Amino acid sequence: MKNVEIHRLENEFLSIGIKSTGAELCSIVNKLTGTEYIWQGNPAFWASHAPILFPIIGALKEDTYFFEGIKYHLPKHGFFRNNDTVVLKQKGNDQLTFSLKFSEDTLKSYPFKFELEVSFMLKGKALKVKHEVFNLDTKEIYFSIGGHPAFNAPLFLGESYEDYSLEFDQNLNLETHILTNGGLISNKTESVLKDENRIQLRKDLFNNDALIFEAIPSKKVSLLSKHSGKILSVEYSDFENLGIWAKPNAPYVCIEPWLGIADFEDTDQDLKNKVGINKLMPTQSFCASYIIEIA
Repeated sequence: MKNVEIHRLENEFLSIGIKSTGAELCSIVNKLTGTEYIWQGNPAFWASHAPILFPIIGALKEDTYFFEGIKYHLPKHGFFRNNDTVVLKQKGNDQLTFSLKFSEDTLKSYPFKFELEVSFMLKGKALKVKHEVFNLDTKEIYFSIGGHPAFNAPLFLGESYEDYSLEFDQNLNLETHILTNGGLISNKTESVLKDENRIQLRKDLFNNDALIFEAIPSKKVSLLSKHSGKILSVEYSDFENLGIWAKPNAPYVCIEPWLGIADFEDTDQDLKNKVGINKLMPTQSFCASYIIEIA
């Protein structure tokens, strides 16, 4: 594995760090206060920061899918995260663009010719994360894509995890899918919000794994502290689904915009039939962005 380089973007407000491996956002620091917003990957809980999920999200049943009768294997969340063949394609004062193209290695587990570009664009106190998929194949390609940024909570001395909450931009009736022990989605659901807009963080909130909201009507959520007020917001209008997750008892929360979802436990494992899969015709491109804005 080659050395992990940290690429940086800065302006008067924020300093951003992105790892060369997997083009993973690993730091958002407020330059005025020195506050670090991104989880620093303590392996005692979870060693990542904000992996990019491609070409699947979550787990496949038996880590397996079929395409046109042929069997393939992919690990949870795909092969872009932790990938040291991702290259820095373009660097400017306020933008970094990374790229991963298909290879003999990717074709073994994902039989499509593609390029994925991920761009980080800094403007004021906002960081835009843009994902662009290019179909370089002669056939339609199938994919999922998503973000997985983890934010420190609590952020300041004297605060507890329970002082924090997630507030949506509208009142919602939200149900989460219950996950199986293998990380697959069951047809059972559980109510999370009833005509409300706020999820209170607590240490046991994720005892049964992530909260998964399909086709969520709200497209913006803010992390709040009852002592410090609004911390940041994530706007994800290009994404259909949202995951909320942390390891139980860990001092962070992930806000995950998704175009795709893990396999349902009753899946037939045919990629063409996968719930939430995206399709892209030859020579076409697909773009989806989300924005992290610091308060």
